[in-house]
Amino acid sequence: MVDGDISVSIGDLNVYYGDFHAIKHVSVDIKARDITAFIGPSGSGKSTVLRAVDRMNELIPGARTTGEVVIDDRNIYEPDVDVVELRKRVGMVFQRANPFPMSVFDNVAYGLRIHGTASGKELGAHVERSLRAAALWDEVKDKLRQSAFALSGGQQQRLCIARVLAVGPEILLMDEPASALDPISTLRIEDLMRDLAKQYTIIIVTHNMQQAARVSTYTGFFLSGELIEFGRSDKIFTKPEDKRTEGYITGRFG
Repeated sequence: MVDGDISVSIGDLNVYYGDFHAIKHVSVDIKARDITAFIGPSGSGKSTVLRAVDRMNELIPGARTTGEVVIDDRNIYEPDVDVVELRKRVGMVFQRANPFPMSVFDNVAYGLRIHGTASGKELGAHVERSLRAAALWDEVKDKLRQSAFALSGGQQQRLCIARVLAVGPEILLMDEPASALDPISTLRIEDLMRDLAKQYTIIIVTHNMQQAARVSTYTGFFLSGELIEFGRSDKIFTKPEDKRTEGYITGRFG
């Protein structure tokens, strides 16, 4: 159980890839305006659960989902849910930075133009605000018309975060957002996450247990498609209740 407002409520979630039962009866509540980490070995299902929160598993041929993911009292798997609108509200940051082949400015402005939510001077103000929120403005304010590919890896990842923030999400999903970065860039992303959590609900998937312990308030441990244990991170990493959780965090497997 989490203390405080709940942003995402997952109930009896099952995900199938063809005949393979990838996620098995997962139920968990995610606290609003906080950071929740999903940990577990490769293939444990943590990224699949993450993608279920914005229905990205549907992009995989043969994938099928049952159960509920409730956001604002609405199950996002109801047939009349607008998936495009859902993905504005639930933004995804991927493992590797994926800037578009365009300028820094146009990367951030892309979603705003697609959705028709800003133009002219208003567009510029939105771009600046998003870059500031991603702690990148001071580094790129004189490079807005340069290619995004000219930025460093860490800057590109923060640019992708700015691009997500620009369309006004409520929830940020981060799938190994720092795994391809150097230690200094990783710490900058972690500092950014802590700052963003004052305003956004963040769910992060990470193989880095030290990172999960540093940045998250709650942690869920996944194994073979099941949520084995969920609770406050300080308890999960010091006094886990399940022996399998203890075995993973102490390095006995995974």
